[in-house]
Amino acid sequence: MNPYILAILLFGLGLGTTITFASSHWLLAWMGLEMNTLAIIPLMAQHHHPRAVEATTKYFLTQATAAAMLLFASVTNAWLSGQWDIQQMTHPLPTTIITLALALKIGLAPVHAWLPEVLQGLDLTVGLILSTWQKLAPFALILQINPTNSTILIILGLTSTLIGGWGGLNQTQLRKILAYSSIAHLGWMILVLQFSPSLTLLTLLTYFVMTFSTFLVFKLNKATTINMLATSWTKAPVLTSLTPLILLSLGGLPPLTGFMPKWLILQELAKQDLALTATVAALSALLSLYFYLRLSYAMTLTMSPNNLSGTTPWRLSSSQSTLPLAISTAMAICLLPLAPAATALLTP
Repeated sequence: MNPYILAILLFGLGLGTTITFASSHWLLAWMGLEMNTLAIIPLMAQHHHPRAVEATTKYFLTQATAAAMLLFASVTNAWLSGQWDIQQMTHPLPTTIITLALALKIGLAPVHAWLPEVLQGLDLTVGLILSTWQKLAPFALILQINPTNSTILIILGLTSTLIGGWGGLNQTQLRKILAYSSIAHLGWMILVLQFSPSLTLLTLLTYFVMTFSTFLVFKLNKATTINMLATSWTKAPVLTSLTPLILLSLGGLPPLTGFMPKWLILQELAKQDLALTATVAALSALLSLYFYLRLSYAMTLTMSPNNLSGTTPWRLSSSQSTLPLAISTAMAICLLPLAPAATALLTP
C-alpha cells in the first residue's frame, strides 16, 4: 500500500477515536465511530484476497448495523428527554439499546459471531488493530453512559466469558483463538463495569499489552495455525521459551501480569455479593486457560518433522523490528508487582 494512503488511513483511525473520546454529543460520538470504521476498511481489504474481502464486508455490515442502532437510540433519547448529551442518559430504553449497539461494535457475546470470522480473514497486523485500537472508542462511550441496568451487563459479561472459553476449545486457527480470547476478556471488563469503571480500564490496558505481545510473536513466526507454531524453535529459541509465559499471562495465571485484573475483578464481585457470578467467571477462565496451554504445548513441547532441506528457510533472520515485541513481552510477564500501586490508584 502507498505510504501516503496508509498515513491518511492511520490518521483517520486516530482522529475517529479522538473525536469519540472528546465528544459529549451523541451525533459527534457517532461520527467518530463511523470515521473509525471507514478508515480501517481499506486496510482490511488491501490484499484483495477473497477471504479478506469477505471479512471486510462482514465487518462493514455489523459496524453499520451497530452505528444505525446507536443513532436510532440517541434520537429516541433526545425525543424522550430532550437531551443529546452522552452523560444525560436517563431513560432505560435508549440506554439499553445503546449498550447492545456498543456490545455489537466490540463483539460481546451473544452478538459476537462476526468477530472470529472477520479476524480469520485478516492479516495479523490489521487483526491487531481490530483487537485493540478499535475497542477504544466504543469502550469510552460505554464508560460514559455508565449503564444503570445491571442485569444486562452481568448477562453480557457472563455469556462472553463462557462463549469466549467454549468457542476457542476446538479451534486450530490462531486468529480465531485470539478472537475468542478477546471475547472472554471483554466479558470480564463488562462484568465489573458498573461497580468499578477504573478497574475496567485497567483490565482493558493489560489486555492490550498481552494481546499486542501475542500478535507480534505470531507475526514474527509467520504463524496462522497451531501446527505452524511447532517450527518456531528453530527460528527464535529465546522467544519460543518466553511465549508460553505471555499465553499463560493471557490466561490469568498468578505470577504474571494477567492475574492482576482477574484477581481484582473477582475481589470486587465478591464485595458486591455476587459470589455465584464470580465463581462462574473464574470457572470460565479455566476454559480459556486450556487453549492457551494447548498453544504453549504446541510451541515448546512438540518438534516439527525435520529434514535437512526443510530446516534452512527457518533459520533466515527476520527483518522486522523486535523492540516493540521485547517491551510488550516484558510488560505482559512482569507487571504483577505493580498491583498494589494499581489498587491505590483505583480506589477513589
